[in-house]
Amino acid sequence: EAEGGVAGDAAFGFYYPDDLDALRQAGAEPVPFNTLTDPHLPPDLDGLFIGGGFPEAHMAALEANASLRAEIKAKGEAGLPIYAECGGLMYLSRAIVWKGERRAMVGLVPGDAVMHKAPQGRGYVRLRETADFPWPRLEDAPGVMPAHEFHHSRLENIEGSPRFAYRVVRGAGIAEKQDGIIVGNTLACYAHMRSVGANPWAPRFIAFVRGQIAEAQAERRREDNADAIDMLFDGI
Repeated sequence: EAEGGVAGDAAFGFYYPDDLDALRQAGAEPVPFNTLTDPHLPPDLDGLFIGGGFPEAHMAALEANASLRAEIKAKGEAGLPIYAECGGLMYLSRAIVWKGERRAMVGLVPGDAVMHKAPQGRGYVRLRETADFPWPRLEDAPGVMPAHEFHHSRLENIEGSPRFAYRVVRGAGIAEKQDGIIVGNTLACYAHMRSVGANPWAPRFIAFVRGQIAEAQAERRREDNADAIDMLFDGI
């Protein structure tokens, strides 16, 4: 059984109970952690899910928890699968900018979440997967997937030429009709998904997590075999 950390606190609480059940049905055990007070992630996690919420209302406390931010960034850069929606995307960005204040966030996503008075995306969303979509493909996947968005922030000052998992058919997304920024094994989007037949994101994410676990195990076996061969020749 895979273990997935789920951010659950005053800053992040937008989760469909059915989605958490879908994660369990896919063979994952959601393990809660608190981005405001926990200095470290729970041990031995196989992935992270950071949902929506109001991180801007807690950005000082999120910034103050520097040890957790640094650990999430290091884990993400090392290849831990992470899925983030809306507020989770903001938390993974370099900083949240609101009311003249700038607070440092995780820094895994190369952009700043800048708050605006008017909504920057609101309503139903329709997404089409791009060739860069990192999770396992579905043979009978729908051409366009439903979702929704509501956010006053916009990801600005994006560095480099990031890859995106989705082309936005309807809605705003992150930028230029794109959503789902990809950084290593991290996928972060403004769209809120619901794991239903038309968009079964939960089992697909867990399948991706399991694939990464299998790759890591295979790499360890290769390293162990290489060490054994080296020891054998050292003894000759």
